Amino acid sequence: MTFRTRLLLIFTVAVVASVGLVEWLISGITRESFEGTEAQRVDALVAQFQKEFTRRKGEIVRAVTTIANSDAAVNIASSSDTSGFVNEAPQLASSHALDLLELVAADTSIISSAEWPMRFGYKEEWLTGDAEWKSRGAFLKREEVPDGVVLSLVAVGITSVGDQKLYVVGGQILDSGFLSTLVLPAGMRALLYRNLQPQFSPAELIDAHGAVRDAAPLRPLIDEVIRQHRDAVETIGSGADAETFHASALPGYENNLLGVLLIGSSRRALVELEASVRRTGIFVALGGILMGVLLGWWATARITRPVRRLAASAGKVAAGNWDTTVEVSSADEIGQLARAFNGMTHELVEQRQRLLQAERVAAWRELARRLAHELKNPLFPLQITVENMQRARERYPEQFDEVFREGTSALLAELANLKQIIGRFSDFAKMPAPEMQPLDFNAMAAETMRLFDAQLAQARVTANLQLDSRLRPIPADHEQMTRVLRNLVLNAIDAMPQGGTLTVRTTSLPGGGVRLEVSDTGQGLTPEECERLFTPYYTTKTHGTGLGLAIVQSVVSDHKGRIFVVSQPGKGATFRIELGG
Repeated sequence: MTFRTRLLLIFTVAVVASVGLVEWLISGITRESFEGTEAQRVDALVAQFQKEFTRRKGEIVRAVTTIANSDAAVNIASSSDTSGFVNEAPQLASSHALDLLELVAADTSIISSAEWPMRFGYKEEWLTGDAEWKSRGAFLKREEVPDGVVLSLVAVGITSVGDQKLYVVGGQILDSGFLSTLVLPAGMRALLYRNLQPQFSPAELIDAHGAVRDAAPLRPLIDEVIRQHRDAVETIGSGADAETFHASALPGYENNLLGVLLIGSSRRALVELEASVRRTGIFVALGGILMGVLLGWWATARITRPVRRLAASAGKVAAGNWDTTVEVSSADEIGQLARAFNGMTHELVEQRQRLLQAERVAAWRELARRLAHELKNPLFPLQITVENMQRARERYPEQFDEVFREGTSALLAELANLKQIIGRFSDFAKMPAPEMQPLDFNAMAAETMRLFDAQLAQARVTANLQLDSRLRPIPADHEQMTRVLRNLVLNAIDAMPQGGTLTVRTTSLPGGGVRLEVSDTGQGLTPEECERLFTPYYTTKTHGTGLGLAIVQSVVSDHKGRIFVVSQPGKGATFRIELGG
């Protein structure tokens, strides 16, 4: 992955992460704000219900008190025969806007009932359980009517005349009409469950319009409130249809739970708002990604373009163009880097020139030293021979002919030696360019080793050829590569004066290249000797010009290959040449 691609990826990830984080924060804040607003609305609606409940209680208590203090109630309480007052309760209930009204004698027998006249004479024994009805006020009560059972809000008044007592029990039914008086905010509804049956009854769950059609999902919440006698909150449904219900317990006068008020708040607004936030976040993210890509492309282009120019210039320097410079177009860190690069290349050019000059001087000095050393050996015998011939001619003229014949033979031999030395230096100085032709290294290695059969036998060296049958011909100069192999074989033979094993190995390389190895079992080389082995005029032999391996390296270099040696003292040496591939 390129640096530019990484920068673009970083820009994109940063934008997406930022937008995602902002969307997550906004969603969280929105949800928290919605929950807070919803809680406030529920509290307000519950408070409204309590206020309306309290108002109704007050109205019922006032109506019952008025009836209990009326002349009709006093007449009934003071009468010894109450059978004539059977129809009194319906008239009093109608005149005081009560749904329920019963006039009960001191012995708890019903004298008159507005809601169920046929109950005349029935006992209401529960009235004797609390002597402080006036201080209790209105309360919830389960009331039986001809059509079934209803939940009512009732109050008890007492009329006393001497020793006589009359109970006035009046109230109103809690039904849809009561819920319709509540002012509900948009998205909210109020439900009332009347706990009048032993088991959950869907018909007892009502709202301002009557029975709730789908009551089953609310059953677990209602059962929990009834079982634990405490308020509960639960979200029912999913998505935009979900509602959060706050359920409040409504106890009766005996602390038995007779009703559950449920305030439902639709979560549609929250869901739609969150969906809108998500859509907005997606659009913003897409826009941000597009903007990030464009800005990233522009920014990375400004960053990577000079970096690519620096990389290209560095490649030119590596290829040998030491005068390469980079245009400085800014004053930032990239510009500083470009100026540093230009300074570096300028310093490299100067150092290279100094190094080349020093190398040339060193090379001439080494050449002069080697020539002096090589020419000194044959010149000394030449000088002695000439001096002997001069002395013989002056002192022993009669022996001059014999001395002359011996001297000329010695002179010719030494001159031949000089000619050979000069030829070696000349060969190294004027190495011709290779003539590339397809070369079968297996055939070349086998042919070359056959030429050394006699010499190998004399040196007690065993030859071992390991040729790769998969090897294919590659372009090379047959004569020069033969010369390279001969030099390496001769060096290997010289490295084993006591005999040993010489191995010539060929191996195919990936890409169609060739590896040629020449190994010996001689004394090996030290790391220092391995480093200097291919230096011209350096030799580890007692007699030698030090040009053999230098010529080998020159030929391999001209073939765009490489040569190196692997060796350890006492473990022999392996010269490895790799071409092509």
